[in-house]
Amino acid sequence: MVEPRLQERESQVGPPKTERVKIDNPEEAKFRILSGWQNYLLCGLALCASCFHLYTAYFGQLSAMYQRAWHWMFISAMLFLRYPCTKNRPKNKVDLWDWVLIALSIAGCLNILLNFEDIAMREGMAIPSDIWIGTIMTLLVLEGARRSMGWPLPIMAAVALAYAFWGPYFPGMLAHGGFPLEEIAPFLYLRTDGIFGTPLGVSASFIFLFVLFGAFLNLSGAGQFFIDLAVAVAGRSRGGSGKAAVIASGLMGMVSGSSCANTVTTGAFTIPLMKQSGYKSNFAGAIVAAASTGGQVMPPVMGAAAFIMAQFLGIAYWDIVVAAAIPATLYFISIIAMVHFRAGKQRMASLNADEVPSILKPLRDGWFLLAPIIVLVTFLGKGFSPVKAVFWSIVMLIVVSWFGKPEHRLTPARILQALIAGGLGAIEVAAACACSGIVIGVISITGVGLAFSSYVLSLSRGILPLALFLTMIGSIILGMGIPTTAQYIITSTLAAPALYEMGVPMISAHLFCLYFGVLADVSPPVALATYAAAGIAKSNPMKTGYTALMTAVAGFLVPYMFVYNPYLLLQGDIWHIIIGCGTALVGIIGLSAGVQGFLVDDLNVLERMALVSVPFFVIYPTLTSNVVGCAIIATLFLWQKYRQRVNLAGEK
Repeated sequence: MVEPRLQERESQVGPPKTERVKIDNPEEAKFRILSGWQNYLLCGLALCASCFHLYTAYFGQLSAMYQRAWHWMFISAMLFLRYPCTKNRPKNKVDLWDWVLIALSIAGCLNILLNFEDIAMREGMAIPSDIWIGTIMTLLVLEGARRSMGWPLPIMAAVALAYAFWGPYFPGMLAHGGFPLEEIAPFLYLRTDGIFGTPLGVSASFIFLFVLFGAFLNLSGAGQFFIDLAVAVAGRSRGGSGKAAVIASGLMGMVSGSSCANTVTTGAFTIPLMKQSGYKSNFAGAIVAAASTGGQVMPPVMGAAAFIMAQFLGIAYWDIVVAAAIPATLYFISIIAMVHFRAGKQRMASLNADEVPSILKPLRDGWFLLAPIIVLVTFLGKGFSPVKAVFWSIVMLIVVSWFGKPEHRLTPARILQALIAGGLGAIEVAAACACSGIVIGVISITGVGLAFSSYVLSLSRGILPLALFLTMIGSIILGMGIPTTAQYIITSTLAAPALYEMGVPMISAHLFCLYFGVLADVSPPVALATYAAAGIAKSNPMKTGYTALMTAVAGFLVPYMFVYNPYLLLQGDIWHIIIGCGTALVGIIGLSAGVQGFLVDDLNVLERMALVSVPFFVIYPTLTSNVVGCAIIATLFLWQKYRQRVNLAGEK
């Protein structure tokens, strides 16, 4: 997310002055608005962080602990500069104790950078300084995550630490011998299983660069281009403003790392447009929230979870992208269908011709903005690493921006702004990765992951549908109020092994956990994306949340579909893939019509119940069940067409 103060004057070089900037986004109220040398220091750190990651992307990354230590040293210093300890603290200066925290965090990272060879030579034998520095670094990570993201994830990490300390007091299979501080602190600090583990490693390698790519896209006018293109594509159809909102959110979600940021970015334009077209406020907010949340499972970025999933599974990143493409597409088709059927139920017309530009206009004005994304996908498809792919995509974007309007050209001053904005935008996701590393470390040292898997297997009694349902509930609960990357890391580490033990392919198990962790953002009572959308729509947050939950209901069924129907993950022969995708499409369209109460015409209660049942017939890919599901929707469609024709004849 681009810092608002960086947009005040496009032509200025260096840290802009910010005292007069009004903060409209409530999320930004937690940021400090610095000036003078403190602002220069913050922006300088962000610039150095971006340059470091671009340098290592081109010339090759450092070894794991060195890359991650440099990464966290930049991030932690910016974090304590940018975020006050409470929202009530002055926002125009850095408190004295924050300078102390910055110094301690830098010292902890420098200890690794300067002494890691000696640390490695000890082969895990901790000395007193390792224990003290490890304890301090763990507390700093918890405090940094609390400041940047709120309480949910730090509380979860604190509970994990309590579990590590007091394992003997837990019941049944959750009990373990317990670990003293002398073991836990060095384990979390000096190994690649804790703070500097895989999650922070992915942040240091991939996520930072994609956040930086998003900052460059934002300054190049890509956000408005996506919105204009979506309106041009869908605006002329019935309920076109709602469909444009879904498409715009999907396009932004492809490169966005946050459902809330996606909601605010696209919703600022599309929600008022939907309300103007006749949609109710709560429905307009719900559509944008559901679609923006879906962006976190839409390739190629998938809220950065795809990179972590590739590391966890030990497979190519491109394989994740290919497998996730069809389920994500089905999810977005279901939301477009919800909009279409709601528009039909309300007898809404399409947008006026003067409100919908020709598709040639946005393409003529911004065609070049597609080139970096094409380069990104092409490089990934050719087997290049995500690091190289995004590096050359940024280079391509800088070049092609000069084909656009003068105000969107990436001049040296605007490149500087993008570098600073990218560095600042990576803080929250890096803090989430570092904090979730504490949880992963505790899971590793205590073996609770195996205990959790055993618990799920025991509770489900080996019945896969019950195990899937329990995993779904656990993933939603664990994902509430937590960023996408942390949601996936925690839920997949705990729940995916249990599903694998029951015969579910590992990639299906991980995608299953990702979907339900992400859907926590539209699941009341902690539905962060819907709160952001409700603020723009000026609607009741809880009502908007429940509407978004119903709108995204297909997302709760698609994971079951690809678990039982691996053809949706493009696994199998082409004939079965076509049939599997076709029946799944029929299922989600029937579900959307049943939820909205409209197909060709208004549906009665029995017709709605019949359509809502359709996806349950096509979840398991048998010929009989698929035929029954397709027959239900075909019969109701033909019946409604006949009834509509009879009614029209009677009116004449």
